[in-house]
Amino acid sequence: MGETTPAERRLPTRTPTLAGGRLPAPLLILVAAVSVQVGAGLAVRMIDRAGPLVAVWLRLAFGALMLAIARPAWRSRPGRNAWRAAILFGAVLAAMNASFYVAISRIPLGVAVTLEFWGPLAVAVLSSRRPLDLLWAALAAAGILTLAGGRLATDDVVGVAFALAAGSFWIVYILQGTRLGAAWPDGRGLGAAMVVGAGLLAVPALASGSSGLVDPWVLGAGVVVALFSSVIPYTLELAALRRLSAGAYGVLTSLDPAVAALVGLAFLGQELDAADLIAIACVVVASAGASLETRGRRQAGVPEESLVVAD
Repeated sequence: MGETTPAERRLPTRTPTLAGGRLPAPLLILVAAVSVQVGAGLAVRMIDRAGPLVAVWLRLAFGALMLAIARPAWRSRPGRNAWRAAILFGAVLAAMNASFYVAISRIPLGVAVTLEFWGPLAVAVLSSRRPLDLLWAALAAAGILTLAGGRLATDDVVGVAFALAAGSFWIVYILQGTRLGAAWPDGRGLGAAMVVGAGLLAVPALASGSSGLVDPWVLGAGVVVALFSSVIPYTLELAALRRLSAGAYGVLTSLDPAVAALVGLAFLGQELDAADLIAIACVVVASAGASLETRGRRQAGVPEESLVVAD
């Protein structure tokens, strides 16, 4: 999702009319979640053949190309501050997605998505400061510690570390996304930021192994991953947010770890034991609970750029 920001999300003040407007908004969010995780599942296959840095670079590069064609950034005539915001957001986007791709190269997809959820969930809980949020925080912490603790003594420790790092970058991504949206009110800053992110990862990707860049299967998969992980969910979520409350949206996106676990099982054969499944359920419930707590808060605009999927 990914990327998308789960529990702390608020409705944008304005969104364009997009395809899917006649379909139920909850269905659009669920389809977007499945699209994100299917893209991540295919990315795992790419990683097996080309490595995580090549895979994430191709996703960002093709995603940037698609957005450049659909919504060219230069038509906004941005100023210096707007470009600065795009550069910073692009750097965070590159770091977050690179960390996540390294994580899913080493640990199951459902586990990685759940572990990185600590970042946006922490933002949601800390921004609320309601007593009940302490319960959600404790429940989420129990799930995350269960998932991480069982892997720290194995070769999965690197994957755990990068998944948690992706969660840290997700926090910065949320904050910087707000600045990007203010600097690019027409939403075109996302394409500029993805160009920056792809540019920053170009040299590391080439250095890690350029053989994947001449593999037709890898290149084709890169296009599909960019489509499923960025363009499709971005479009569907924008359409859904026009008709969903913040609480309902947060509850639906809180299902991402569960969807990731199902995709990992169905497409990658990644089986999880009972303790892992219970831990993932704890994080899902905690995120949904924190999302419901947002219903009583004052709603304000969130930039379209914050809809970019993190995984």
